[in-house]
Amino acid sequence: MSFLKKLFGLGGGAATPAGPAPAFEYKGFLIRATPVAEGGEWRVSGVVVELGEGGRELPFQRADRMSSKDECVEITFQKGRQIIDDHRGRPFG
Repeated sequence: MSFLKKLFGLGGGAATPAGPAPAFEYKGFLIRATPVAEGGEWRVSGVVVELGEGGRELPFQRADRMSSKDECVEITFQKGRQIIDDHRGRPFG
């Protein structure tokens, strides 16, 4: 039974990070996509990095899941831009 669950992506196995994807610079921040493979889909996950002296990082994960990795990376960039815009360019303060 365990084999069938894994085959069809129904297993409760651990999520697998896909490794870093290309980064996107936006308003003095770097948005780095780190999509996570889960059960045959990709979960939106990334990091907003402050460029300059501070270099602080703000990791984020969303419940959004996509069927393709490329689509997940694009949605991650959109979510990263939204985080920056929602905090008026100051997501750390």
